[in-house]
Amino acid sequence: MLKRIFPFLTWIRTYNRSLLYGDLIAGITVGIMLVPQGMAYAMIAGMPPIYGLYAALVPQFVYAITGTSRQLAVGPVAMDSLLVAAGIGAMQLSGEGAYISAVIFLTLLIGLVQLLFGFLKMGAFVNFLSKPVINGFTSAAAILIGLGQLKHILGIELPQSGKIYVLLGSIFKNLNHVHLLTFVLGVLVILLIIGLKKISKKLPIPLLIVVLGILGVVLFGLEGKGIHVVGEIPQGLPKFELPIGHWDKIGKFLPIALTVALFGFMESISIAKTLEEKHPEYELDANQELRALGLSNILGSFFQSFSVSGGFSRSAVNDESGAKTSMSLVFSTLVIAAILLFLTPLFHNLPTLVLGGIIIVSVFGLIDVKYPLFLWKNRKDEFLLLIATFVMTLSIGLIEGIILGVLISLLLLVYRISKPHVAILGRIKGTDYFKNITRFSEDVEVYDNTLILRFDAQLYFGNKDYFKKQLYQEVGKKGTKLKFVILNAEAINYIDSSAAVLLERIILELREKNIQFLIAGAIGPTRDILYSSGIINILGEENLFVQTIDAVECCTNHQERSTIQKKVSLQSQKKSL
Repeated sequence: MLKRIFPFLTWIRTYNRSLLYGDLIAGITVGIMLVPQGMAYAMIAGMPPIYGLYAALVPQFVYAITGTSRQLAVGPVAMDSLLVAAGIGAMQLSGEGAYISAVIFLTLLIGLVQLLFGFLKMGAFVNFLSKPVINGFTSAAAILIGLGQLKHILGIELPQSGKIYVLLGSIFKNLNHVHLLTFVLGVLVILLIIGLKKISKKLPIPLLIVVLGILGVVLFGLEGKGIHVVGEIPQGLPKFELPIGHWDKIGKFLPIALTVALFGFMESISIAKTLEEKHPEYELDANQELRALGLSNILGSFFQSFSVSGGFSRSAVNDESGAKTSMSLVFSTLVIAAILLFLTPLFHNLPTLVLGGIIIVSVFGLIDVKYPLFLWKNRKDEFLLLIATFVMTLSIGLIEGIILGVLISLLLLVYRISKPHVAILGRIKGTDYFKNITRFSEDVEVYDNTLILRFDAQLYFGNKDYFKKQLYQEVGKKGTKLKFVILNAEAINYIDSSAAVLLERIILELREKNIQFLIAGAIGPTRDILYSSGIINILGEENLFVQTIDAVECCTNHQERSTIQKKVSLQSQKKSL
C-alpha cells in the first residue's frame, strides 16, 4: 500500500552509484533548462517570471516521490499556462496581486480535481480527448501563444486574449508604435535559436540565448535604449502561504480547473507512456499519475506555484541525459533552489524579447501539419473534427474550443454507432466460412431461402431502428422464398432493454410471415442478456447456435445439434434467473 502511494520506495532500496551519475547529470541539465523555460511560461500565464521558478521547485520534488514514471519531467508548460491565462484573464481582475492570487487558487483547485479523479480511478477519462481534437487545439493554441508573445518582439503593449481576431486587431492597431531596436533584436534572437538548433539539438540553446541577452544589455546599455528587461527578481525560496480562497467565485473557477486538470494529465500521460516503452523495468499507473500531479499542484500552490504537468522537451532531455529514476527531479529541484537563493540578481538584465523569442520558436514546433494532411486523405470526418476544433479554439476561446471539440467528437462517435456496419453473409465455396457477399461476390454461395445478416455493433436504443430498417430491407429483397433469417451476433456485445423489446417484436412479426429467426455466434454476455431479458422465451433455445454453419445446417438439412453444441450455444449465467 505504501509503495502504491510513494512509488519511489520500489527503487530507492536498490539505488547505487551507477544510477546516481545518470540522475545527477540529467537533473542538472533539466534544472538549467527549466530556468529560461519556467520564466518564459510564467509570462504566458500572465505571471511575473519568478513564478516560473517557483513552479519548478516544490512540484518537481512532490512528483519525484509520488509519480510512477521515472523519466517524466514535471514543471510549467506552455499549454497549461495559456489555458490559465485565458481563464483567469477573462475574469478581468483588478491589479497584479488579485491576478496572482486567483492563479494560485486555481492551481489548488486543479490539484484537487486531479487528486479526486485519481482516487476515483478515472485515469481512462482522458481517452475522451481524441487525437484530432488534441491536434486541432494544440496547433491553434501554439498560434495564439506566438501572437501573444509578439508584444515582446515588437516592443508594444497588447491586451491578453485567447481570441485570434482580438490579438491580430491589436497588433495592426499598434504597428506604428513598434520599437525598431526591439524588433530587430527580437528577430535576431529567433533566427539565432533556429540556427543553433540546426547546428546541434543537444546544446542548452535557451540558456545560451539568456546569457547572451543579459551580456548584451550589460555591455551595450540596451535598457537605456528602450529594451525592456525582466527587472528586479525576488531572491530566496518561496514562503509557505495558504492560497487566498475565492470560493464565492467557484462557479467561474471550476470549468477552468477541470479543463486544465484533464489537459495537463493528458499531456503528462502521453509523454510518460512514450518513455515507458523504452524502459520495461517499471510500469506506469495512470491513476497514480493523476494523484501525483494532483499532489504536485496542491502542495505547489502552498509555495506560490502555478499549474504544472509533464513537459515533452524536458522529459526527452531528462531521458537522453541518462535519468534512470525520478531522483533526477530531486537534483533538478536543488538546482532551482540554488538559483533562487543565490543567482536571481543575475537575471535582472534579461531582456523580455529573449523570453518571447524562446517561446515563439518552441511553441511553433507544436504545429503539426502532417497529421491533418493524413486525415484529409484517409479520414475526412476526423479531418473536419480537427479543423472545427482548430477554428473554434482560435475564434471562440481556448477552454470553449477544447470543450466543444470533445463534444463534437462524442457526437461523431454517437453518429457512428447509431449507423454501424451491416453485412449480408454468404458461404465461401468449399468451406464453412461466412463472409460479406459484397467483398467476396465471386466466391460465395447465397441461399434463396435464407438471409444471414451480421450487425457490427452493440444493439441499443440509438441504433435499434436502423437495425430493423436494414433487416427488413434485406427481407424484402429476398421475397416470398425467404424462410429463415440468421442473425450473426458475433459483434454484438450488448443489447439494451429498448433493443430487446424490438428484437422480440421482430421475431414475432417474422414468425407471422412464416419466417424463422435464428441467432448464431452470440458471445457469453450477449447470451446472458438473451436469457435475463426474456428474449430466449420468444426465440426458443432451439434457435440459438454456436456458429453460423450450425444454424445453416439446421435450416438446410434439418441437422440436429450434438450434445456439446447444445451445451455451448445455450450456456449462460442467467439461465436460472
